[in-house]
Amino acid sequence: MKSRFTRIKEKIVDISVSDKQSIRDVLRKIDKGALGVALLMDSKTGIFKGLVTDGDVRRSLIKGMDLDSPVSDIERPKTITASVTASSEEISGLFGEAVRVIPLLDGGRRVTDLAFFDTRVYLPVSEPNLGEKELKYVSECVLTGWVSSAGKYVTQFEQMFAEFCGTRYGISSSSGTTALHLALLSLGIGPGDEVIVPSFTFISTANAVVFTGATPVFVDSDIQTWNISAHEIEKAVTVRTKAIIPVHIYGHPADMAPILDIADRYNLAVVEDAAEAHGALYKGKKTGSLGDMGIFSFYGNKTITTGEGGMLVTDNKELADKARILRDHGMDPENRYHHSVLGYNYRMTNIQAALGVAQMERIDQIVQQKCTNAVFYNDALGEIPGITLPPQAEWAKNIYWLYSILIDEKSFGMSAGRLAAMLKIKSIETRPLFLPVHQQPIYDTKQHLPVCEYLSSSGLSLPSSVNIDINEIGRIAWEIKNIRKKN
Repeated sequence: MKSRFTRIKEKIVDISVSDKQSIRDVLRKIDKGALGVALLMDSKTGIFKGLVTDGDVRRSLIKGMDLDSPVSDIERPKTITASVTASSEEISGLFGEAVRVIPLLDGGRRVTDLAFFDTRVYLPVSEPNLGEKELKYVSECVLTGWVSSAGKYVTQFEQMFAEFCGTRYGISSSSGTTALHLALLSLGIGPGDEVIVPSFTFISTANAVVFTGATPVFVDSDIQTWNISAHEIEKAVTVRTKAIIPVHIYGHPADMAPILDIADRYNLAVVEDAAEAHGALYKGKKTGSLGDMGIFSFYGNKTITTGEGGMLVTDNKELADKARILRDHGMDPENRYHHSVLGYNYRMTNIQAALGVAQMERIDQIVQQKCTNAVFYNDALGEIPGITLPPQAEWAKNIYWLYSILIDEKSFGMSAGRLAAMLKIKSIETRPLFLPVHQQPIYDTKQHLPVCEYLSSSGLSLPSSVNIDINEIGRIAWEIKNIRKKN
């Protein structure tokens, strides 16, 4: 059972010992149960009397007791127990530094179950949420032979996703990066052009610009939203600038109104990189629908997934038509095997799209669960000194693709990297925030962009899968508090 604690009812008999038995017997029970504890029972009534730990035994032996001494003579602290009818939340709240096993008692004070705080349960930063529909639709592709880029699911997925975003057209692709490349190509971006991008993003945003022969121009972020700064965008515009790519970082929308205003004044295209922001809202409108074009990623760690895959959305028919031709080797859709432009094999397979259709059938539920988990995280972490919670502007709906926090080294007592290392020991995976692209070895522009550099050095993404539950969030928060307390 994957949770903050594991119920282990089957261990009760193995680790139960009568108060008439010896310390030697207790050690055998502790060894057999492999939990570091034994349950001490009244020899006549079977009523639970308390836990005996291996530490209790060691301390008693040091004080002069021998292995044949009765277990009832062992000094031990009061045992924390709970009713077998207690909720998971109530039980979770009882765990602490010295409380790792909680006996669950019935009305007669007999042990009916155990709750065990299991730090061995591995919590990944992200994992896909797949179910029976995904298996059903993919199996249909295999059984019918429609496994390549032709098939009903490709068109269905494109239509469903465009409708979800509030756009007229959806063009699927093999990845979010290829979707962005197609968008730029459709806009005619090429050698000699400049495209303004945030430095605080995954490197594919800049790479897609370079693929066209254009030059990415890196600008800093806004400290409030962590997204590209409109003020910095305007300072970076030159006569060669042709487009802006705002990235809705970690699921929080960029402030699009001033960006669109700049684009209008300088006649620039706007391509939204919404790879991380499926379902996020800017002033009530879905990300991806605000600029000339928007792109999304469906990689395995994204909000919904097709394994690998991407989508370009737009209201512009001309741009949509160009993207479709470029996606399919530059082939004329009215004249098969006739190629008038250089194109690419960026198509999505029917199998991938089948996954996408199944995911789209419950995307609202998935997004809502991520937002609910963020509320739990905010409640659990909000009062810890030195932690800055993820941004949430009043005009936005953050969908918390990754629940990411900032660590102030001075007030928290350690760096984000040190906290990550200590959480790893507890089987809790974290991830540093993106290294600014202007500092990446293949770009290394020697710029100093203080906001994105600060975000990168101070940030940490916590387990953010839709599969995580409140007990696991409680475990993560407890470990963070405990690590800070001990430091």
